[in-house]
Amino acid sequence: MEVLDSISAFLNRVLTWIGGFFLVSMIVLTCVNIIFRMVWVPIRGTFELMGYFGAIVTAFALGYTQIKKAHISVDILVNNFSIKTRKVVNMINHAVCFFFFSAVAWQIAIKATTLMNTGEITETLRIVYYPFTYGVAFGCAILTLVLFTDLVRSFMQEKEDKS
Repeated sequence: MEVLDSISAFLNRVLTWIGGFFLVSMIVLTCVNIIFRMVWVPIRGTFELMGYFGAIVTAFALGYTQIKKAHISVDILVNNFSIKTRKVVNMINHAVCFFFFSAVAWQIAIKATTLMNTGEITETLRIVYYPFTYGVAFGCAILTLVLFTDLVRSFMQEKEDKS
């Protein structure tokens, strides 16, 4: 379990730094574009870059956010359950999310492969789509690793509680 946790933590730390770089790039690009617009010379492709950078920032933050349990959750109903029922609900939640995001990562990777094979490029800057699409698939795959770790941890806690 410790090995799985350390691998997950390391990968999420790397993705967080990369996502942070793209976030800072978005801020700089926005500021520079605003300044350039004042002199009527906007930066070409800003809209495209903001969309792709935003996708990377979001996808790369998913796993870290799950580790920190910082996602929005509505638990008004679950808080009224017994501790054992809450643990079962959490296990079911981790399992469903694991399978869902596994499918999401797989389907996005298939889409990225299709984009790579067809040679799709952006309209303004002529940038290829597929690296960003693979990036989003990778972010979702890392989220599945975190969810799998949470699921295993839930089962281990359940076994400890029974003994």
